[in-house]
Amino acid sequence: MNVPNHIAIILDGNGRWAKERGMPRTYGHVKGCANLENICYDIKDLGVKYLTVYAFSTENWKRSKDEVEALMKLFRSYLKKCIKISKKNNMRMKVIGDITAFAPDIQQSVRELEEYSKDFDGIYFQLALNYGSRDEIRRGMQKMAQDVKDGKVEPESITEDIIASYLDTAGTPDPDLMIRTSGEQRLSNFLLWQLAYSEFYFTPVAWPDFNKEELIKAIEKYNQRDRRYGGVKEE
Repeated sequence: MNVPNHIAIILDGNGRWAKERGMPRTYGHVKGCANLENICYDIKDLGVKYLTVYAFSTENWKRSKDEVEALMKLFRSYLKKCIKISKKNNMRMKVIGDITAFAPDIQQSVRELEEYSKDFDGIYFQLALNYGSRDEIRRGMQKMAQDVKDGKVEPESITEDIIASYLDTAGTPDPDLMIRTSGEQRLSNFLLWQLAYSEFYFTPVAWPDFNKEELIKAIEKYNQRDRRYGGVKEE
């Protein structure tokens, strides 16, 4: 089986999963967070080198105050737990998105985690928090515009690679496979630049129920795809 080098996942369906079981949405987020830990182990076991997950978008602030506060509490505990997870998996961790919107202690936890895991090379894990692809591109282009103004970049020298170097994911190969759980079939402002030639896999399985078996199903479907990147394969 040809295993993708980089898998991106939109973790969807936690709240609905909990509601179907007569539990509050926050219970679904707790279960979803625990499942992410399991999937990290499975991803590494299968030989995937890069994993990017969409955990909290720039639009998720619109949710109820109680749910947002519960998510912030969950992030606090999860980021601390990631120290152990990263060591166990030899996993380098990076948070993509604008973390300045978070409380100072969460920002500090992010910096500590990234510093602690910077030399690990078993698997590279990107966690998207307060992330929106349009916002990422906006921030990146602001930096590029300033560099052009300062004479560091010549407009005629701007290539796709240079644009990519200003994004949060700079230095990371684009995903080969994007998985979205819980039945929705849209990108929801996730990695719009990076997913240009990725294969998409949508499953009705909610994130808390997405396990190694479901992951292998997604990879098997990926193996059935014919990736031509706009070209034509010779007969």
